[in-house]
Amino acid sequence: MTEILFPFAGGLGLFLIGMMLMSQGLVGFAGGALQRALIRFTGSPFRAFASGTVVTMLVQSSTATTVTLIGFVSAGLIGFSQAIGVLIGASLGNTATGWIVAGLGLKISLGYYTMPLIGVGAFLKLLGRGRITELGLALAGFGLMFTGLDTLSKGMQALSTVFNLASLPVGGYGARMAVMLVGLTMTAIMQSSTAAIATTLTALHGQVINFDQAAALVVGAAIGTTLTGVISAIGGTVHAKRTALAYVLFNAGAGIIAIALLPLFHTAIGWLNAHMGLDAGASSLAAFHTLFIAVGVLLFLPVAGPFSRWIERLVPDTGSAATARLDASLLTLPDVALEASERALEHLAGEALAIFEARLRDEDGSALAERLRALDGEIDRVYDFVGRIELPAGDEASAASRIAQLHAIDHLLRLRTRLHDLAQATAPLGGPDYAWATTPCHRIADIARRG
Repeated sequence: MTEILFPFAGGLGLFLIGMMLMSQGLVGFAGGALQRALIRFTGSPFRAFASGTVVTMLVQSSTATTVTLIGFVSAGLIGFSQAIGVLIGASLGNTATGWIVAGLGLKISLGYYTMPLIGVGAFLKLLGRGRITELGLALAGFGLMFTGLDTLSKGMQALSTVFNLASLPVGGYGARMAVMLVGLTMTAIMQSSTAAIATTLTALHGQVINFDQAAALVVGAAIGTTLTGVISAIGGTVHAKRTALAYVLFNAGAGIIAIALLPLFHTAIGWLNAHMGLDAGASSLAAFHTLFIAVGVLLFLPVAGPFSRWIERLVPDTGSAATARLDASLLTLPDVALEASERALEHLAGEALAIFEARLRDEDGSALAERLRALDGEIDRVYDFVGRIELPAGDEASAASRIAQLHAIDHLLRLRTRLHDLAQATAPLGGPDYAWATTPCHRIADIARRG
């Protein structure tokens, strides 16, 4: 039994580690270019969709795209309607890995030929400098991925002699839904839809399961890939929760359509087999994955605006406007975290000056006291958030930005003390003797609120 289970588990593990290292290395080698591209090319839902697709294909990880996107939305760098386009693009871009596995990994045994890449990558990681080390990580990950795929393929053939995967339910919508749940569970356990899809492609290639079962497993994996975004949004801001919910609804909607219309997809795949030279095995499954996500794109992308507004109604924003975007998940993206805290400080500065202006006009004392209490808590939250941002070594620009923000927080704390003292004053500040202070304060507060 160990001779069967060990190669399967080892191959799957090597594939997972290879995917993680390759994705991490590619993101690190690109520096902030991919993140800047996500922000820059999201002016419309279609451009956001294109950027989400391309970035996901480049980093070979929809999880990396969606987790980064959640951080951007939480920080206010990307609007929610644009985020919908990126999410839809990430789902389509995630189908590229299936084509790589089906077209190269299963047709050509690349494990032996990519092993030198592991050695080269390791040496670059250990001896290189700067971003070259990240390139080494990506090369080593690429080699490990195909080495693991070879081992996984052999392990799957041996495993089929003990566990008959063909015994999974066949025929009817109930059977398809049951197999889909199996695929979802596989993805949840592996924490990678790519690994689940690669396992399914390998099983289909080895004729362990039939196409119907493989298709339902892939649908389940596509839905299961949203779980990472859901987990990262737990305890996060309302913006993170909205983004995760939109991702779940899109993938679930596309998956249900695929299950319901599976006979039509069969017909389309048959046409591709006959007229486009597509083989009837793993490549057809990769085509099915791309096809049903593309149908979801055609249905959801034109209504990205109304869809985003519906999500906003489902998950209303009830928090403070100043600190609502300070999500703990941003701490993994220092640049984004600093941007979010800077925007919060701008808002708090405007609020502090607005309170000062209201006191000069002798507005209602109880209302001002409530605003002051709220300001106290928000300044403390921003201070705590900025203090928890861990900057990479040698990042002088980010270090200077954090120092500037800490100085701003110090000034806000002093201003807060003065405002509390002013609130206790009994002099009628709304009289003509203090009229000189009102107009300039109003202008300063206006500027601060506009950032």
